Amino acid sequence: MRIRFLAAAALGVAAAALSFAAAQAANGAAGPLTFVQAGKLLADPAAGKVETAKTVVLQDGKVVRIADGYVSEPGGVVVDLKDRFVLPGFIDSHVHLTGQQGPTSRLDEVTQSSADQAMVGAGYARKTLMAGFTTVADLGAENAAIFALRAGIKRGDVVGPRIIAAGSAVSIHGGHGDVNGYSEEVMHVLRPESVCSGADDCRRAVREQVWRGADIIKITATGGVLSNTAAGLSQQFSDGELAAIVESAHRMGRRVTAHAHGVDGINAFLKAGGDSIEHGTYLDNESIALFKKNGAYLVPTLMAGDYVARIAASPGNFFTPAQTAKALEAGPKMLDMARRANAGGVKIAFGTDSGVSAHGDNAYEFVLLNRAGLSPLDAIRAATVNAADHLGISAEVGSLAPGKAADLVAVSGDPLADVSVLQKVETVIKGGVVVK
Repeated sequence: MRIRFLAAAALGVAAAALSFAAAQAANGAAGPLTFVQAGKLLADPAAGKVETAKTVVLQDGKVVRIADGYVSEPGGVVVDLKDRFVLPGFIDSHVHLTGQQGPTSRLDEVTQSSADQAMVGAGYARKTLMAGFTTVADLGAENAAIFALRAGIKRGDVVGPRIIAAGSAVSIHGGHGDVNGYSEEVMHVLRPESVCSGADDCRRAVREQVWRGADIIKITATGGVLSNTAAGLSQQFSDGELAAIVESAHRMGRRVTAHAHGVDGINAFLKAGGDSIEHGTYLDNESIALFKKNGAYLVPTLMAGDYVARIAASPGNFFTPAQTAKALEAGPKMLDMARRANAGGVKIAFGTDSGVSAHGDNAYEFVLLNRAGLSPLDAIRAATVNAADHLGISAEVGSLAPGKAADLVAVSGDPLADVSVLQKVETVIKGGVVVK
């Protein structure tokens, strides 16, 4: 009971601190300085230089400077991490905060309201932040739920990572992203307005998502493992629809990322000028050339492949027959896909598809990226500078430098020697507030 009370109290303090920090910033009042004394510091993963005995000075949610030695000033707050390895807060470029796969997932779709989903998302957002992920891109959730959660976190009412939100995915009628496997009456009620057919209708869907509040446009260029339909994993949008989507999104200042497994959908989307691919299971040499030509990012989501393959092959499998067949087909191929992409020089951004696997376990993706041939430093770059560049937020996050967000994590041990230590983040600071 005492442990639960202390945990609840700690979360209350964190929420209050975040709210106070937000209020101070709004009022323009300068807050106290915080001195994060780091035994080892990887401030800029792009450079890869680890420095010792440094102090990161924070104020009003931003990094003020990085000083040599362990410094402090009267009236300042000291965070003693002299025996820790300090890095920028991590970025997960692919999550689904408002739910999590499990035996009740299909029932949850028809029993939870938007408000329920937002509250569920608040719990998963906290778990994600405590795992060291201070920024996430949520790539597929009910509009009202995820946009409310994004706003609540920004105000400081909810403890969680800052959210880049897509809202509902732009999808074809009957395809991955549409509602499948319920009675027709239920499916008509649940179908999002972002489902479209034909180039003009898909332009409408993109524009409506931007109007509703989407920071990024997520589309489902191919079939998907967890859609309850035996429609395969190949291209579903036509080439004309893909071109219309990308053009419309770019005209409205939004990047477009595509869920894509089949090589036909991957290559068609990249030829249409798409910005990034989620999953990429069946990419080929032509795909690799297109990635490099366009400067597009791959978000491999290796945890999703690992998870669905394990569930589908287990005695406790709760997937439908259609989901099971696709999970057993695609899941085992994803590690080799990432290995080929990395060897081919494709830019990789960190993303887990958490919500398929459990929220809070996000850092296991570092281990899987390492198994796919990325060095520990390159895996860290994927979750910091690369992910920030991929999402267009490099001016704010991804490294520690004056003027950037005061988002830091700390671990014991050396993640450049053993990247698995990032699964045990001991300290999390978001926006200058110690939340763990």
